[in-house]
Amino acid sequence: MTDWTWEFEGYAAEREALRESLCTLGNGYFATRGAIPECAADGTHYPGTYAAGCYDRLASEVAGRRVENEDMVNLPNWLPVRYRVVDGPEPGPWLTPAHEYLTDHALALDLHGGTLERRSRYEDDDGRRLAVRQLRLVHMGDPHLAALRTEFTAENWAGELEVEVELDGSVANTGVARYRQLSSRHLEDVGTGEAADGRVWLRCRTVSSGIRVGLAARTAAPADLEVVHGDRRVTQRARLVLAPGTTVVVDKVVALHTSRDPAISDPLHAAVDRVGRAPGFGELLASHRAAWQQLWRRAELRVPNAAGRILRLHLFHVLQTLSPHTADLDVGVPARGLHGEAYRGHVFWDELFVLPYLNLHFPEVSRALLTYRHRRLERARFSARDAGRAGALYPWQSGSDGREETQQLHLNPRSGRWLPDHSHLQHHVGSAVAYNVWRYWEATGDTEFLHTRGAEMLLEIARFWADSATYDADLDRYRIRGVMGPDEYHDGYPGADRPGLDDNAYTNVTAAWVLARALELMAELPEPRRRELEERTGLHHGELALWDDVSRRLHVPFHSGVISQFHGYGELAELDWEGLRHRYGDIRRLDRILEAEGDSVNRYQASKQADVLMLGYLFPPAELRALLRRLGHALDDETWWRTVEYYLRRTSHGSTLSVLVNGWVLARVRRAEAWEFVQEALVADIADLHGGTTGEGIHLGAMAGTLDLVQRGLTGLDTRGGRLRLDPVPLPELSEYDFTLRFHGHWGVRLRMTPESLHVTVPESGIAPIDIELPGCAVSIEPGRSVRLPLPE
Repeated sequence: MTDWTWEFEGYAAEREALRESLCTLGNGYFATRGAIPECAADGTHYPGTYAAGCYDRLASEVAGRRVENEDMVNLPNWLPVRYRVVDGPEPGPWLTPAHEYLTDHALALDLHGGTLERRSRYEDDDGRRLAVRQLRLVHMGDPHLAALRTEFTAENWAGELEVEVELDGSVANTGVARYRQLSSRHLEDVGTGEAADGRVWLRCRTVSSGIRVGLAARTAAPADLEVVHGDRRVTQRARLVLAPGTTVVVDKVVALHTSRDPAISDPLHAAVDRVGRAPGFGELLASHRAAWQQLWRRAELRVPNAAGRILRLHLFHVLQTLSPHTADLDVGVPARGLHGEAYRGHVFWDELFVLPYLNLHFPEVSRALLTYRHRRLERARFSARDAGRAGALYPWQSGSDGREETQQLHLNPRSGRWLPDHSHLQHHVGSAVAYNVWRYWEATGDTEFLHTRGAEMLLEIARFWADSATYDADLDRYRIRGVMGPDEYHDGYPGADRPGLDDNAYTNVTAAWVLARALELMAELPEPRRRELEERTGLHHGELALWDDVSRRLHVPFHSGVISQFHGYGELAELDWEGLRHRYGDIRRLDRILEAEGDSVNRYQASKQADVLMLGYLFPPAELRALLRRLGHALDDETWWRTVEYYLRRTSHGSTLSVLVNGWVLARVRRAEAWEFVQEALVADIADLHGGTTGEGIHLGAMAGTLDLVQRGLTGLDTRGGRLRLDPVPLPELSEYDFTLRFHGHWGVRLRMTPESLHVTVPESGIAPIDIELPGCAVSIEPGRSVRLPLPE
C-alpha cells in the first residue's frame, strides 16, 4: 500500500459492502460501486450504478399507510463478466471469489490514476490454475464512458474458457436493508438490441419521472461473440482458447446517456453512437489518467503520514461525486455521494461542509450547486406559503424538483417499528443555503452571482425567518417555535401532542446572521439592481426595519451559565451514560436503543451530534462574539468553553459530522483533546465506525469536512473582505502540510504550514497582490513572491 494506492487483501464476504463503497469509481456524472463483475446483487454484493440527479418516485404501503419516496435510481448494471472452464460435455462452475477454488484475491484502488485493479487466482481439483486480472475505469475526461479490461491466464493448462459479458436491466433499489419493505423497481420498458461491430444496447425508463436511459457496450475478444437476448438483459458469449502461460484479453467499453443530458435527441442513439466512436481500452486509460492529473493539480494537498493518505482518499471521493462535469448538471450535493442508496441519494445540508472546500479549488462547481438551489427557489416559496409563511422554506431533504422529500416514517431496526419522522422541521437548512451563498462570494469575489441569484435566495430566506419569528412581550424578544435543530434526537418536548422545539439556539443565531447579511447586501446593492429586486419580490422598507429588529432581538436561551440547545433543554433529565455503555457498548444511535426499550430520547439531555457547537464551526471566534453581541449577549471565552464542555459530555456522536465539528471547535478551545475527534473523523468511513453504514454509501460531508479542516480549520483561513485572514492553530499531529487554492481569480496560491511559521506563495500568473492578515501582522504579497510569516507564540 502506497500514499496513492489502497489495497484490500483476501476475500471477506462480511467486508464486501464496505469495499464496494470505498472502491466506487465515478466522474461527477455517474458512478459505479466497486462490486465484483461476476456477482449479482445477493445480500453480499451490490453492483450499483447511479447518475447524478436521476431520481424516481414510487408509492409503498407501510404500517397501514400509503407513502411516497423519491430515490436516486440504481441504473442498469454494466459490469457483468462471468467465466467458467469448459471441460468435456459439461462446463465447470461459474467462478467467483466466493467459490472454493479461489486461492488468492486482492483489490487495488489507484487514486492517482482513478482505476480499480482486481486480481484473483483459482485452482480446481485437478490442480489447474487460472489467474484473472481486471482493470476498471469510469472516465474522468468523457463523463459518459466507462471501461473494464479482463485478462485470463491459464498458468499450467490448456483448454477453453466460456465467457459471458452482459448488460443487466433487472436491477432494483435494494442496497439498504431497512428500505427493502418499500417499492424498489424503478425501471420499466426494458428493451435490448444489437448494432454493428460487436455493439449491444439496453434501454429503459424510470417509472414516474419518465427519464429515458440508454446503455451501450462494445466488447472486444479474440473469439466470435454470440448475442443472446434474455429477460431485461442482453448477453454476449464467447469461447476463449487458452494456452499455458498465455494471457487472453476481453475489453468492454460502455456508454451511458439519459434524457436529462443536453445536446442529444435520444439517449439510446447517443449511447450507441458514443460507444462506437470511443477509442480502445489503452487510449481510454491514458486519457482518463491525464484528466485525473489535471484534477490533482487543481486540488493539490500534501499532508504527511497516515492522515495524508486518508485525506487523499477523501478528496478522491469528493472529486468523483462533484467534479468539473458537475458544473454542467442540475444537481445538488448527495449526502452519501454517488456511492450507494442510503438517504435515497437526497440533498441535505451537507453542502454546508462541502462547498467551503470547493469554493477555493473548483468555484465553478460551487456555483452550479448553488444554482441547483436557486432553480428550486420557487418551490421553496411554495413550501413557505403552504406553511403559512412568507419567503422561502427550503426542504430538509431535496431531490429532483425541490419539494420536501423527507420520509414520513422511518424504521427502527432494533424494534422493527415504523415511527413518525419529523425531520422536515429542520428549517435551518435555509440558513445553510444562505451561508453557502455568502461564503462563496467571499471566497471568489463573484459579485455577479451574489447580486442576482444569490441575492434572491438570501432575501427570501431572510423573509421566511422574519415571518417565522413571533414577538414575546414577557421576554421582549422574538422567538422561533416548532422547529428541530441539527440534533435529530430531539423532535419535541416530552409528552407534547405536537412535534417541534422552541428557540433552538443554532436556528435562532443563524437566522439572525441571515437577516443581518440580507440587510448588508441590500445596503450595498447598486441602485438599479436594488429597485429590480424590490419590484420582483415586493420587498418594502417596513420589512427591512422588521428584519433589523428581529436580527437584534431573537431569543437565545441560556441555563447554568451555558447556551441552551433549545428552550427547556436544561430541565430535561440526565441520562445514565455509563450504564447504557455498559449494557450496549456502542451507543451512537441512542435514539434507537431507547425507543426499543419503550423510552424516548426526548426526555433527556442527550444529543446525537453537535448542535450548539455548530456555531463554533460556522463562525470564527470574533464573528461569533459579534453575532451574540448583536443579540444582546456577551459571549466571553469562559462561557464558550463551559458550553463546549457541557455538550461534549452529553453527545453520543451518532453522526459522522459530529466528531468533525467537535474536532474543529476543540482545536481552538482544548487543542490537546482535539486530535482524538479529528482522528475519528478521518477513519469514520474506512473503519466503518457506524456499524455498516459506509457500505450504503460514503459520508460525503464528513470527507469534505476533513479536507476543509486542514484548509481552513487549522489555518484559521477566512476570506472576508477580499483578503486572506489567517489565525493558525496547528495540532501537534497535523502541524506541517501544504496545499494550493484558488482565491479571487488567483490560481495556485500555495500555503505551507509548519509548527513555527506559515509560508504563502503567490504564483507569477497572479493578477494582483494578495493581502494577507495574521494576528498582529499584515502583508501584501506580489505575484511571483513567497513570504514566511512567523506564527504567534
